[in-house]
Amino acid sequence: MADQEEDDLRTALRMSMQNSPPEPKRSKPRDAGAPVASPEDLRRMKRELMAAAAEKRLLETRVDSPSPSQSLSPSKATVDRSPGKSTDFVRKEVDFGLKEGSSGKELSSEEANELFSMVFGSGVSNDILAQWSNQGIRFSPDPETSMGLVQHEGGPCGVLATIQAFVLKHLLFFPNEIGKVTSNVPQNLGSGGLSKSQYVASDNFSSLTEDAKARALVKSMGEILFMCGDNKRAVIATLNAVGLDTEGFAKNEIIAKALEGLTIESASDLQKILRIDTYTSQTTALQKLHTALPVFQSRMGALLFLISALLSRGLDSIQADRDDPNLPLVTAPFGHASQEIVNLLLCGQAVPNVFDGRMDFGGGMFLKGISMSVEVGFLTLLESLNFCKVGQHLKCPKWPIWVVGSESHYTVLFALDTSVQDENELEERESQIRRAFDAQDQSGGGGFISVEGFHQVLREVGIRLPSEKLDHLCSTGFIVWSEFWQVILDLDKSLGGLKDSSGLMGKKVFDLCHFNGIAKSDINGSHATSGGETMVQRPRLTKLRVSVPPRWTPEEFMADVVVTSGPGGKESSGKDTEVTKPEPSQHAPLVDCIRTRWSRAVCNWVGDPPSIV
Repeated sequence: MADQEEDDLRTALRMSMQNSPPEPKRSKPRDAGAPVASPEDLRRMKRELMAAAAEKRLLETRVDSPSPSQSLSPSKATVDRSPGKSTDFVRKEVDFGLKEGSSGKELSSEEANELFSMVFGSGVSNDILAQWSNQGIRFSPDPETSMGLVQHEGGPCGVLATIQAFVLKHLLFFPNEIGKVTSNVPQNLGSGGLSKSQYVASDNFSSLTEDAKARALVKSMGEILFMCGDNKRAVIATLNAVGLDTEGFAKNEIIAKALEGLTIESASDLQKILRIDTYTSQTTALQKLHTALPVFQSRMGALLFLISALLSRGLDSIQADRDDPNLPLVTAPFGHASQEIVNLLLCGQAVPNVFDGRMDFGGGMFLKGISMSVEVGFLTLLESLNFCKVGQHLKCPKWPIWVVGSESHYTVLFALDTSVQDENELEERESQIRRAFDAQDQSGGGGFISVEGFHQVLREVGIRLPSEKLDHLCSTGFIVWSEFWQVILDLDKSLGGLKDSSGLMGKKVFDLCHFNGIAKSDINGSHATSGGETMVQRPRLTKLRVSVPPRWTPEEFMADVVVTSGPGGKESSGKDTEVTKPEPSQHAPLVDCIRTRWSRAVCNWVGDPPSIV
């Protein structure tokens, strides 16, 4: 009996002191001559067994409650103390085991409920949830569109397009500043000191390396998250069941396995899978984003980034930004990103409107718009339909890149030449007058002001109208911008107008590029075969030539014009004096968006028309 007890104690002690499963216990013949353990030996072995068990519990407690200063793999200390443990077993325990091995903190049930309700509301469909949990942040494999993020689902396009705009900013205008995010040098996520009026970026997108694109993506994500956190913090949401201490293909395999069968249908599902880390150091945050990039490239990537932005801003601040905090941020019935989501990622505030500043209605009632200049801007088809008015902050960003909104989709418009935003004499004067006019516009962007406000505008911009024109404009009790602008164009410069006898003032010609991340059949990318052309399904990149005529309307410009020139002021229609006409205008809904930025623009392209849906 004593031999049996001693054997059991030794086995228990060996099991408690090792991390790998013990070898199966083998039966052995009893040795009748073996000495019998004394009661003192048995007590000593019991004490050793209890001490070993206590040490094991202490190590487990350290893994359960990782300190904020621990590395991305808090269980690594335990692994390092077990040199006999197999690598495969270590990875399985760290990455798939339990939440003990993950970094960061878990959302409370109250936070998860608030987050889920804020994003999706109470009656969200499974289709919308599936859209938002099946969209990664991945670059196109097509060489010609390799700088672009590919979209598979309809809902998260607002998130992808905004990230895309920032990625283009870094790829186009800071190619030499996309340093390695793992360096110890403080990272500058701002706009830098590049001379925008003299820089023309390369359009050789097929030459971009995977490392350069990854670094641009990481810096873009970090810039957006810190902007949402008032440049004080960034919150990064990753998956609870996925460890980040492995590299390369093994990490992708782990992520794919962790996502097998994973669905998001409720707040409790979010609570189970999310792990939250908060960073105040840009360098450390970029290192985390670089390490976690495969997670954001997975099918949960777009949703995880949206959650990261919301938590970086703070859920209370998000609700305070909004005009109606009771509506979900993802709109029904199609699951599109709301304007609040797009604005949050563009300017760091989840305001619902696109005009500048805020619009006061008196009695403490007001609507919130964009309060600051932005790095990349926004244009919308809805402005061309007179449903809204985009302000100068979004219309004239620091860099010539714009997210473009339609009724159901978001795409990106950009220029390689930063000088496209330089204002000529006509545009500078128009901007000055328009700012003064908009400051008096209380119609929500409707383009009309009161007579009293109109007199204030005339004083501010130094316009002296003849009495008959002034009386005509004021006769209806309100002044419409288009009528006012036409009067200014016909008013002599000495009176503050823009009358131009040459007809050349305001002429511009430049190129724009448009990117739509949804894979579409593309003639521009078709391949010749023996039987004809084979359509290619890929994201679409379209180059447009934009001409801004020197007269008020394209129709006037396309008409035959005769310009006064030569000695004696004689008129001539010769080639030396004719205004050069552009190619006949092509039209697509994108052109209407471009005309909200350059009102007289005439656009041309080769191949398929650009699509904003």
